[in-house]
Amino acid sequence: MPSVLGMAKSPLYGLAGLLVSALVAISGLTLASQDSGAATPTRTPTTTTAPTRPAAATVPTEPSTAALAAIDTDAEFAVSAVDVETGATLTYGDGSYDTASIVKVDILAALLHQAQQAGRTLTASEGALATAMIERSDNSAATALFNAVGGKAGLEAFNDIVGLDDTVVGSHGSWGLTQTTAADQVKLLEVVFGVGSVLTADSQAYEQELMSHVVDSQNFGVSAAADDADDAALKVGYLQRSATGLWDVTSIGEIEAGGHTYLVAVLSDGNASYDDGVALVDAVARAAVAGLSAI
Repeated sequence: MPSVLGMAKSPLYGLAGLLVSALVAISGLTLASQDSGAATPTRTPTTTTAPTRPAAATVPTEPSTAALAAIDTDAEFAVSAVDVETGATLTYGDGSYDTASIVKVDILAALLHQAQQAGRTLTASEGALATAMIERSDNSAATALFNAVGGKAGLEAFNDIVGLDDTVVGSHGSWGLTQTTAADQVKLLEVVFGVGSVLTADSQAYEQELMSHVVDSQNFGVSAAADDADDAALKVGYLQRSATGLWDVTSIGEIEAGGHTYLVAVLSDGNASYDDGVALVDAVARAAVAGLSAI
């Protein structure tokens, strides 16, 4: 007969057995689940790609002269230009050229400077001659004022003051045969339009006003590069050389283009005709300003 202790243990042993069986069953289910071949969801790693920064555009640091080099002409030309806002400059071509009538800007600047030195304004007669000389390019008026400033010696004295070191005034009263460079003509424009000039603000404004009202036939060259040619302040020149029959055509002035102010001087010689010369200085002015604006 089993003992009381044995009888007491039997239910416990039975309960323990049931617990063991249950644990075995659960373990079996877990193993079956792991080994069943069912796909186990996996997390796909997330890769973060940094945004690609567009390559910076190459910004030219020098003005382009490619368009100037591409101009097809048998004539010779030179150009100098400055962007007044940025100070950037462009010069293409070299050598000296006849001024033709652009020297009239120089003559008037010299006259205004001499009047300043004498503590006076221009007389009525001088004013009338200056208007005719600049606005209509009247040659008789130019000769009168050229003589008034002292002829070759007087104009060269003024040019020495303003630093036109590569300009030689024409001899024997031939002011139109004055030899100059494009760079010197930009220096002259800075006297008329720039700050720190030997001309007073009133004298500058006087010459600027006349250059802003040239007749239509005198409006070409640098004005071709302007947003509005009618807003340009300029002086042009043209001269047929008797020895060759070829034409000198020149143009200098201040223009507005693309929100910038430019001083531009274009010189040319050896043009087959007046019309060819005008077309050339137009093209040169446009190419020069485009080259500066590309910076």
